[in-house]
Parts: sequence; C-alpha cells; structure tokens
Amino acid sequence: MKPVGPGRPSAAAGYAAPVPLMTEREVCVIGGMMVMLGPISLSLYTPAMPAMVEAFGTTIATVKLTLTVFFLGYAFSQLACGPLSDAFGRRPVALWFFGIYLVGSLVAMLAPSIAWFIVGRALQGVGCAAGIAVSRALVRDQYTGQASARIMNLIGTMLAVGPAVSPTLGGILLGTVGWHVIFVAMAAYGLVLVAVLAFRVPETNRAPDRRLASPSGAIASYARLLTDAPFMRAAVAAGAALGGIYTLAALLPFILIERIGLTPTQFGLAMLMQTGAFMSGTLIARPLLKRFHAQSLILPGLGLVATGAVGLSLGPLLLPLSTASVMLPISLWACGVALLLPGCTTGALAGAGPIAGAASALMGFLQIGSGFLGTCLSVFFPSPLTAMMVIVPLFAATAAGAHLLLAPRRAPGTAAPPVVAEMDDGVEATDLELAADPLGLVGAAGDEIGAGAGVKVQRER
Repeated sequence: MKPVGPGRPSAAAGYAAPVPLMTEREVCVIGGMMVMLGPISLSLYTPAMPAMVEAFGTTIATVKLTLTVFFLGYAFSQLACGPLSDAFGRRPVALWFFGIYLVGSLVAMLAPSIAWFIVGRALQGVGCAAGIAVSRALVRDQYTGQASARIMNLIGTMLAVGPAVSPTLGGILLGTVGWHVIFVAMAAYGLVLVAVLAFRVPETNRAPDRRLASPSGAIASYARLLTDAPFMRAAVAAGAALGGIYTLAALLPFILIERIGLTPTQFGLAMLMQTGAFMSGTLIARPLLKRFHAQSLILPGLGLVATGAVGLSLGPLLLPLSTASVMLPISLWACGVALLLPGCTTGALAGAGPIAGAASALMGFLQIGSGFLGTCLSVFFPSPLTAMMVIVPLFAATAAGAHLLLAPRRAPGTAAPPVVAEMDDGVEATDLELAADPLGLVGAAGDEIGAGAGVKVQRER
C-alpha cells in the first residue's frame, strides 16, 4: 500500500492535524540529538568500566552499580518528566532536566571516591530522561501516522551514529588522556543541547494542562495507558527489545575485554558491528515505509530479534567464544530493533493525544527499566557470559509474547474487516488509520488519508 498526498484532516473523525511548528528535518535532527544523550552517556563510559575498578580501588560489583544507578535514574525520572512536559511545556522541562545532567557530569568528572562517582552517574541518569521522553512528545505534538514513522526512523538512523562512534571515542580517550575527559565530553554535549533548545526549539505543547502534573493527574494518565491494550502491546514489545540491548551494554565490556581479551579501543571497534547493524536496519526500513505501514515491519523485526536471541543462547555452547560468535547474533538483534521501533513508537503514541508526554515517558520507562532489570538480574549469575545467555533471550521472548498475546481479537465466525471501506462522504478509509490510531482519538494517520470527496488512498496489489 502506498499513501499519497500530504497529511489532511480525516473526514471520518473530523480531526484536523496540527500545523507543524518545525520541519520534519528539524524535528529529526533535534529529536535525534536529544535521544542520543542517554546512549552516548552509556557508550562513552562502558569501555572504561573495567579500568574504573583499578582507578577507585573497588570491585567489579561496585562498578556495575554505577551503571545500575544510571539506569535507575534514567528510567524512573521519565515518569515525572512526561507529565511535567504535558503540564508546563516541553522546553522548560527539558532545560531543567538537561541542567541536572550537566551537574551530574561535573560531579562524576571531579569525583574523589567511588561514592561520589555513583552520585554523579545517578544525576546523569535523571537528566537523560528528558532526551527520550520530550523528543518523542515533540514528534507527536506535530506529526502522526506515516509522517511520524518516517521521523522516528530517521531519528533511529541518527541514533545509530552516536553510539557507533562513542565506544571508539571512549576507548581512545581512556587510552590517551584518561577517564576524566570522557565526562568533559559528556558535559560539552549537554551544553550544546541546552543551547539548541534555548535558541532553536519552539514550544510544541499547545495546550499545557497543569492538572496533569498533580499526583492524581499523573496517576490517571498512567492508569489509562496501562489499561490500553494497543499501547501496552507496542510499548512492551519495544521496551523488551531495547531492554536486551541495554542489558548487553552492561555485560559486553566484561565479556569482550576480560574473557575474549580485547583492548578498550578494540572493544569500541567491535561495537561498530552492533550500531552498524542498527543503522542498516533503519536504512532498510526507510524505503519500506514508503510502501507499507510501519506496523507491518514489527513482526519481521521481532523475527530478527528472536534469531539473535537463539544465537546468544546457544552460540557460546556450540562455537568457540570469539568476537564474531558474540557480535553477529547481537547485530541481528540490533537490526530487528531498528525495523520494529518506528511501528511500535507510532502505534503506542497514536492515541495519546493530550497525554503524549506521559505516553512517551512510560514507553521510555519500559525500555530503560527493562535494561535496569537486566543489569540487576545479571549480578545473580556466576559470570557476565552466563547472564547474557539466559537473561537476554528472555527479553526476546517477552517482546514476541506481548506482540502476539495483546493482538486485537475477533469473535469466532466474525469476518475480518475489509481493507478499504467506503465512507458516507466518498472518502475511502483504510485499515492503516485503525492501525495508526487504535483508539480513534487522533484522526487521520498522517499521509494515509486524504480529505474531501473523491480523494482516495491508492493501493498497490
């Protein structure tokens, strides 16, 4: 199926899509910069984790705690960031949270002990929350449907660049000027983000409602989302798939550096396989999104994730442990995540309306929270390799289970709805609208539906 024409009001729903305040390219670039804050803060630091044991004279378990508190702050602060941005606007909330990130970077850089370093990493995690929560809300405030999916896919392409370069850069910085400079680089990136927000981003929340920031308002928003099967189907599938990637970020330095024997710089180069595969997935998805709805790419993406999970579970038992035997299954997983993310994100946010910030935050919480859960569970295993073989495949099973078990059900004997149905005003509405707007609250799904009599969605057979 190929949609034609720009996004229009839906004659069926009577909803006029908001006029965007930013171009798609602007949203892609700025949204990508915001989303990259968390992965960069993770990827720059991971090559230094084994070295931190010696730097602070501590244990591996304590160094892992620096990653755990980062995930903890990153995950739970999103639950506050989302409703706050719905209540007070995207810009001020993002500026405050990025300010917290800057403070955390400075504390970590100047930390005299592992305790202060842990505090700095926790503050960084809190500040990163605005990157994922607010950036998605910026997209949802201005675009829906296929337009939103295109932007999310381009943001995904940009997202691959930062983590692709960061481990290599982190390894180089660690081997030349020391770990302190890693946090100087993080602080510099945070300053750039603050400047971009202050001077280039308009306020996109056109109807802030301060009641949504109250405890009762936030609880009501999250209760609505948690009981919304279409939202949970998309959010849990994406959250578990990304949770596996975040869990691997905590385990791979110890597997590749300590077990296989790579140097920090070689580790950074090895990680290019993961991020290169993710970027390849976004490039594959880009032309497919012009022909098919974003949600039709979720199942193939989950198939690649499942294949990668089988490789991670059985590979170390059947093959000699090497960079290739570890990174090839992870690359399949990463490519699958790139395919499923646009459809899952668009589908989850489609019916959010005025609580887009809360929906984006809860989706981010499930993603980062899954990584936090995985890192916590890994400490109960005798080695990082064993943890990878057991925990990470469970995330793949959870993602596939959510997508299959929460799928819409039809009563027995009920015929499937037609792909195209004639509306009273002569407008043809496709099943794409239902897919992108499962609650019927948003209206036209971006590019799929034209306005006015005689405007039709073209179908390719």
